[in-house]
Amino acid sequence: MSAIKALFVTSEVAGLAKAGGLGEVSAGLPLALRRRGIDIRVLMPAYREVIAKLPDIDWFGTLPGRAGIPPARLGEARLADGTILYLVAAPSLFDRRGTPYCTPEGADWPDNHLRFARLSLAAADIAAGRGGLAWTPDIVHANDWPGGLVPAYMRWDGTDVPSILTIHNIAYQGNFDAGQRHGLGIPDAAFGMHGVEFHGRVSFLKAGGFYASHVTTVSPTHATEITTESQGAGLHGLMRTRAAAGQLSGIVNGIDESWDPGSDPHLPHHFDPVDLNGKQANADAVRTGLCLRPSVGPLFGIVSRMVHQKGLDFVAEAANDIVENGGQIAILGLGDPEIEHMLSRTSRRHRDDIGVLIGFNEPMARRIVAGSDFTLMPSRFEPCGLTQMQAQRYGALPIAHATGGLADTIDDGATGFLFSTLSSGGLVAACHRAFDVYGDEGQLADMRRAAMARCFSWSGAAAEYEALYRRLAGPRMAAIRPRPRAVEQPITACDTAFLEPAA
Repeated sequence: MSAIKALFVTSEVAGLAKAGGLGEVSAGLPLALRRRGIDIRVLMPAYREVIAKLPDIDWFGTLPGRAGIPPARLGEARLADGTILYLVAAPSLFDRRGTPYCTPEGADWPDNHLRFARLSLAAADIAAGRGGLAWTPDIVHANDWPGGLVPAYMRWDGTDVPSILTIHNIAYQGNFDAGQRHGLGIPDAAFGMHGVEFHGRVSFLKAGGFYASHVTTVSPTHATEITTESQGAGLHGLMRTRAAAGQLSGIVNGIDESWDPGSDPHLPHHFDPVDLNGKQANADAVRTGLCLRPSVGPLFGIVSRMVHQKGLDFVAEAANDIVENGGQIAILGLGDPEIEHMLSRTSRRHRDDIGVLIGFNEPMARRIVAGSDFTLMPSRFEPCGLTQMQAQRYGALPIAHATGGLADTIDDGATGFLFSTLSSGGLVAACHRAFDVYGDEGQLADMRRAAMARCFSWSGAAAEYEALYRRLAGPRMAAIRPRPRAVEQPITACDTAFLEPAA
C-alpha cells in the first residue's frame, strides 16, 4: 500500500505558538498519523516566537505573492518528535509580538485577512508543486478559518489534489469586509452564495466549507449540530448540503499522552486507579494554593476560556447551591473581562470556598484537574472539548451539558454526569446527582476507575483520518502511481469501487 503524503495546514502548534485547542490538535494528530505510516508535513506561519524556539531552520525556497499578499520565504525544521515542519516567513505579517491572532493588548490584528491568506496561498502553492520542495502532497488538510482559503486557492488554480477542511469551532469564521477580496486575489465570480460571500462579507470558513473535497468537524454529534439553524452559525445550509452529499463527518479529537496521573511531572502527588490517595493530596494542595478552607466536601474544578460559549454564568448562578451543600469551586482561566469580573465577584462572596485565578498556568491547570472530584463544563456548545477527556483520565468526573463532543465522550452515570436542560437549574440538578455519588464511597470509586480507564489517545482519530485520506486521495494516487498486475484479471466489484472518482 503506497504511503500517503499529506500537508497539514494550521495557524498554531502546541509547544511553538498556541492559543487554544487547535494547537493541541496540530501537535497530536500529525504525530499519530505519522505513526500510522502517513508522510505528513505541518505548515504554519513563521511567527517571531516560533523562529526563536527553532534554532535550526533551513530556509530553502521562495513563494510568490498574489494581489495584495506579499511574497514569502519557505523554511523547514524538524521537531523533537520527528515531525517535519514547514514555515511561511513574511516578516511584515508574522514578525511581531502577540498571539497568533491578537495584539499583546488582546485585539485582533487588523491585517489578519492578509496574514492567513498568506498561509493559505503557501499551502496551495505547495500542493501545485511550487516553492522549491521536492515533495508534493496527495492530500491537503486545512484547519479552521485561518486555513479556509486553502481549498479555494487550490480550486481557483486548477490544482486537482483533494482537500479537507476541519472545523474546530464554527463560531469563528474569519469574516472580513468585501472590499478586501481583490487584495486577497479572490475572483469576482467567487464572491457569491456559491463561493466566499457571507452576508455581504468575505468568509474564510465558508470558502473552505464550500471548496474543500470534504469537511470534518471534531465530534460526530457536532457534525449533526452544525447542520441546524440553532448551531450552524449561519452556515447550516451549506453544512446540510455537504452532509447530504456524504461530504461532512465528525471525528473526535484525542488528548496528549502526557495526561497520565501516574507520571505527570506537574503534579505534586501521583496516583492511579488502584491507589487514589494522591488525588486527595492534590486537592489539598489546590485548596492551599487558592486560600480555600480545609474541607471534606467535594472540590469542583473549572479550567476554561472565560467566554460566553462556556456557560460560566450558569456556574455563577449555581455557586450558592454548591457551597451550601458543602462543595468548593476552583477556577482557572481568562478571556472576556465581563466574565472574569463576574466570577471574581462570585469568589468574593464565598472567599473560603471559591477560588479564582485569572490567567493560564499549565502546572496549575493540571493540578486543579487532578485534585478535583468533579469538573464543571456547562458549555452552550462544545464542538469537541479536551477538558472533559483530561478530567476523566484524572478521575475528575465531568458534569457537562449534553452537547457536541461532551455528549460523545462522557458516559452519563458511569464516567460523568450529563444534563440536557441548558440552565443553571439543569446544572444544579446534575451537581445534586454528583453530591449523591460523592456520599457513596463505593460508587464514587467505581466511577472514578471507569473514567480513568477510558482511552482518549490520538490513535483512534488518526485511524479515521487515514481512512478518509485514502478514500479521497486513493483514486488520484492510483492514476499517478498505478499498481502493476502480475497477470491480466477480470475487473471485480472491489476494483470497480477502487476506480470510482473521488467525492
